[in-house]
Amino acid sequence: MKAWRPLAALALAGLCALQLLALLRAPAAWMPSRVTLTLARGATLELDSAMLGAAPGSAPQLRLRRDPDGAWWLARSGAATGLLALERDGIRRRSGSAPVAAGQRLQLGAATFTVDALDGTGAAFSRKGSRWHYDGATLLRDDAPLAACPDARLGSRLAAAWNRIVPAALTLARPLVFGGNLNCGNRIAVAGLAAPAATIARARDGLVLAAGADALAPLLLADGAATPLAPLAGREQRLDDAAALVSGRTRLLVERNGDLLHLQPASHVALYGDTQAHLAPGVSWEWTRRGLWQLPDRAGVPAAIAAAALLATAALLCAGRRRHRLRELLPALAGAALAGSGLGLLWLQRGGGSLGALPGAGVSLLAAWGALWLALWAPRRLPLALGAGVLLLAVGLLAQLELGLGAPESSWLRYFQKTAAALALGVGAGAMLLALRPPRHSAPLPQARIEALLVLLAGAALAALLLQVVFGDETGVFDLQPVEFAKLALAALSAHCLALAAGAQPAPGSLWMRSLRLATPALLFMALLGVALVQVDDYSPLVLLGVWGGAMALAHALATRQRLATVLLVAGAGGAVLAVAALRGAGPGEVAQWNFYADRFLVWLDPGTHPHTGQQLLLGARAVAEGGWRGADHLFGLATLGQDAGAARHIPAVQDDFAPSFFLNRHGLAAALGLWLLQAAFVGGLLAVALRCWQAQAGTRDFRRAWLSRFRCFLLCGGAAFVFGHLLLSWGTNLAIFPVMGQPMSFLSAGGSHLLFFICPLLALTAASAQSLEET
Repeated sequence: MKAWRPLAALALAGLCALQLLALLRAPAAWMPSRVTLTLARGATLELDSAMLGAAPGSAPQLRLRRDPDGAWWLARSGAATGLLALERDGIRRRSGSAPVAAGQRLQLGAATFTVDALDGTGAAFSRKGSRWHYDGATLLRDDAPLAACPDARLGSRLAAAWNRIVPAALTLARPLVFGGNLNCGNRIAVAGLAAPAATIARARDGLVLAAGADALAPLLLADGAATPLAPLAGREQRLDDAAALVSGRTRLLVERNGDLLHLQPASHVALYGDTQAHLAPGVSWEWTRRGLWQLPDRAGVPAAIAAAALLATAALLCAGRRRHRLRELLPALAGAALAGSGLGLLWLQRGGGSLGALPGAGVSLLAAWGALWLALWAPRRLPLALGAGVLLLAVGLLAQLELGLGAPESSWLRYFQKTAAALALGVGAGAMLLALRPPRHSAPLPQARIEALLVLLAGAALAALLLQVVFGDETGVFDLQPVEFAKLALAALSAHCLALAAGAQPAPGSLWMRSLRLATPALLFMALLGVALVQVDDYSPLVLLGVWGGAMALAHALATRQRLATVLLVAGAGGAVLAVAALRGAGPGEVAQWNFYADRFLVWLDPGTHPHTGQQLLLGARAVAEGGWRGADHLFGLATLGQDAGAARHIPAVQDDFAPSFFLNRHGLAAALGLWLLQAAFVGGLLAVALRCWQAQAGTRDFRRAWLSRFRCFLLCGGAAFVFGHLLLSWGTNLAIFPVMGQPMSFLSAGGSHLLFFICPLLALTAASAQSLEET
């Protein structure tokens, strides 16, 4: 273990040098800091995405009009597609949408509907004697719910059943869809139009009607009986009272200044190599240079300093009570400073704001460096898993930095900056907890108190999952992913139960307490399963939970020497591998008859016939082929550090699910082999520490210390199983071994929740377990 630290430090220094080199080699880039529009009263101006500073191809054609009274109006031009929305009072309203109101008439093809009433229970509307009612979750026809659609998935059926039995405040938002030939579920049939020709969905300010993408049969809307029907998609929106404009992915702050209209780009702004741009008459820009080393604006600095000071004070108070030595106090203070800087950086990024308010990528890189080196040097002994984890974090930061610097718009660097901030916060908090843990000879916490803490952990995880189901979607809620925290809670609860079951002594406590120990992880597992079925559009969480469950069962079987169970579990894993190989040979016609995510398998088997997800798979395969063994530049990516990311950046979700495809394209298969070895070392290192914990419990006579060693053993096994599941799914998706599934790759993909709520606690647990083993 002593030899790992110098080797890891040397490798980390090389990766940090590559990160710095990428920043230094990044070419100068310019972007508009303010777009000024001048338009005479009664005139009209046609705008494209380039005139607003939006990224190429991401925004629709626009038509800007100023009426005789001087008011500004905006609409999509002609049949242009793409997102156009205005923000007012914190509410975003898309073009082609309108709030549902009583008295409205809407027409789709030959079908005409009239909104008869709108109240706190929903909207009532009618058509040819049929009465409909929709409350944002459930559709009723003549006061009765409709049967589920034949093609409805299990998650949709579960959500519909849930909505019928719970109060309105706990219902899951499910849109009402117009189109198709069958009235079922939350769908109203409109002959000759494919669903969704239009939708009505719950929003913060009520029910919102939105037009579909079918230009041959546009949605016509009239606000009253005396108002003529007009296409909703082309309806103009007033700009004067808007706070922000969203065109494609670009968000622009709106400011009215007499006869001038100022638009201040705030995110996803196009980058240019110089300040020469051809603009239409009436459009002018003010330029700013992308700052890679700029400090955050003055509003964010006091917040970071205050957070760091508060955490440092807490560290000193805890250290004073427990009388820690200076050697243990320094990592705590460094961790407090890092955690404070991470909080400040996350707060700045969460607040959005203008381009100049955010720190440069170099500032975030310094915070990430501090976290990496603290994680490497804070523990007294460096286990293999922690050394490999630090190097994996450095590799992931390098890949995200390359992707951000090589993209032709400003916001790609925010993925790297969010990861760096989350890393600083997570490692800083872990260093504080590791340095301020109880002394080695102190008695362990009573088991009842630990169980109470685990129950609180499970309750917080369940509450967060409920918030995601009710208020969020598959991307999370409030910019967080509660699923990642629930994984940690599930691993801890299950480890506790297995540690008790594997002990020589019977589990203490009453029958009610023993039942609660078993029921709580089962309840959390079922909650995770429910979120996977209802919220997620693929079956990757099911596979992930299956891998974790099988690994935990195997760990318990090996620990308790149940040979038959071990053989059966290994045979089951081999059968799963054979099943995947058999599915690869199945025909699309056979798979099309399934009702279990059949579209994912069809895309996998025949990606050329599916323009969306199939394109993702094809672009990923093309990027991997271009990389070859030595990368697209034939120098393992060294020649293209900080330069254009190439065609690989066009892969959908390349920063998350398809991050390995970009890595293979940039650095080649030879570098990927090194990455695989690091990942194997991390998972193997976790299992090695877990094995040492299991061996340590056999040599102690204190049943509480023995339970704690078994608890650490099974918790590390559970963490290793989840990480292995993420790696397996991600590599399988990127290399087309499995159907496309949406799981990020641990350490490599951008993301804050997985890193903050799962990876960093797992690294801290590994360091604490290894240190405890050295002290015994």
